[in-house]
Amino acid sequence: MAVATAVPDSSPNDYDAVRPFVWTRPLLRQLIAAGVVREGDRVELIEGELVVTPVQNEPHVVASELTEDVLRAAFGAGYHVRGQRPVALGDVSEPEPDIAVVPGSIREYLDHHPTPEAVALLVEVSDTTLRYDRLRKMSLYAKYGIKEAWIVNLPERILEVYREPAADPMAWYGFSYHSRTVVPPDGPIAPLSAPDKPISAADLLP
Repeated sequence: MAVATAVPDSSPNDYDAVRPFVWTRPLLRQLIAAGVVREGDRVELIEGELVVTPVQNEPHVVASELTEDVLRAAFGAGYHVRGQRPVALGDVSEPEPDIAVVPGSIREYLDHHPTPEAVALLVEVSDTTLRYDRLRKMSLYAKYGIKEAWIVNLPERILEVYREPAADPMAWYGFSYHSRTVVPPDGPIAPLSAPDKPISAADLLP
């Protein structure tokens, strides 16, 4: 009669040799240079992971363009509104938010992407990725100190405004926004960096 033998417990040190590969911003540049990832591909670098995002549907496209137009009018001269362009968050994160508002002109970003301290506002337009944007993207932006981030929530037709980034051990990346405001379609909101330019959430919704 065969006798089963217990598999000995592995030493914790056994797991030290097995770890996920961490992508970095320089490595991503190499992939792009080699043609493995093309400029314009919907690939983001998120905390060492290469994440493929869904193709945008028409409501997403329309909401993104509406939001860009509204934010250009609200912020005016002295700010540049970027659509689907990278933001450099440390060595292992280079997300491409749907909209980023940064100071200066487009010419100032000829040789570099905006860094966290330069970002006035990040916006994600969410339909199929709503849960991902709430749990991971907002935690990521809070981790790097982005002072304000919005979600244009298409399924619920609301605007979610996130402010006051702070440590939160329960959040995905250990940080979250302590202030979350839900703005209904008929509600006004003024960006922190343009407090005298309130906008209507309805103007962002298709």
